[in-house]
Amino acid sequence: MKKIILTLILGYFFSPVFAQKAEKKVLFVILDGIPADVMDTVPTPNIDQISKIGGFTKAVMGGNPGTYSETPTISAVGYNSLLTGTWVNKHNVWGNGIEDPNYNYWTIFRFLKEARPDRKTAIFSTWLDNRTKLVGASLPQAGDFTFDYYFDGFELDTVNFPHDKERNYIFQIDELVSKEAASYIREKGPDLAWMYLEYTDDMGHTYGNSPQMIDGIAKADVQIGRVWEAIQDREKNFNEDWLIIITTDHGRSADGFGHGGQSERERTIWIATNAKGLNSHFNDTPEMVDIMPGIVRHLGLEIPKNQAMELDGVSFIGKLDAVDLKAELADGEIKLSWKSISKGQKGRVWVATTNEFKTGNLDNYWLMGEVMLDQESFTFSTKGLESDFYKVVLETPSGYLNYWIVKK
Repeated sequence: MKKIILTLILGYFFSPVFAQKAEKKVLFVILDGIPADVMDTVPTPNIDQISKIGGFTKAVMGGNPGTYSETPTISAVGYNSLLTGTWVNKHNVWGNGIEDPNYNYWTIFRFLKEARPDRKTAIFSTWLDNRTKLVGASLPQAGDFTFDYYFDGFELDTVNFPHDKERNYIFQIDELVSKEAASYIREKGPDLAWMYLEYTDDMGHTYGNSPQMIDGIAKADVQIGRVWEAIQDREKNFNEDWLIIITTDHGRSADGFGHGGQSERERTIWIATNAKGLNSHFNDTPEMVDIMPGIVRHLGLEIPKNQAMELDGVSFIGKLDAVDLKAELADGEIKLSWKSISKGQKGRVWVATTNEFKTGNLDNYWLMGEVMLDQESFTFSTKGLESDFYKVVLETPSGYLNYWIVKK
């Protein structure tokens, strides 16, 4: 009888009800400079396998053309838009020189470490500046953030990787980086990791639309397969729930050689993920800046309100109430419009006439009213708040949308 009772007790406490929740982990991958229309034509079995679990979609890089948020379709600019969830008018990385990043707009790595200092981070990169300049590792102005593990800088090693005109040395570095990423993930399981591979962009710059570009994508898919196997191994043998997001930083010009402008092909990127619970926004042309909020949602992070009100992206994972906020000033009134996703939800409209956040300070927001999100519009007077600049924020149950009005 005692044995039976003990068995029942153990069965009760070790039942699924009492099972420990799977630990949330994230790997995001940037494959540089792959136009979405080329992805449609190249066999990518590993990316396809990941997408079958979650999804694959075309997305946008470049902000809103002709407005304050227009963002160059350049590599480092795109990386930082992903890292911070903001466009260039905020993060201030305008080119690959990365001259003066505004670290007041935190990266996803800093958000994780500030909230959970015990969590482990890693970067595997074919470009050193991703760690040292964009994330700002060990810089006081970036909060003295340091990676728990990094594997990068090999493009500076001309002894082991002699620089050839065909850029094959970059492929060899990508191989090394992807193998190390797979090995480290399998053995250590960092909580948040970034893998960056460059070779595809080099094939575009060197050969344009070409068999070399197609071959580069096929090679990158093999490298994705390595880390995907490691993630599957972690999920099988450890109590972990991994999110993998794979994207590119920009498209390319019509001939495939260049990028940086606002043509449709340069602006059109793509996102592949194994994410569960993708919302309608994922298939309705999400943006580069939406990736960071998606990572935040998976990790269960709480973003401080003053930071959350600055994000330009929204999560394509889980609950979402509204998207696509726009604001227009005319005749002393600000007219807002947005697209409602949920039904019967209320929101609040806030406005500030300063941008103190840019320098690390707080802005004074005024509550302009409550709205039913289903109405998809709201108008308020600017009397007493006359300014050449307005930050407008729509607060929803699932997060914040923001839009700037900048008088020319």
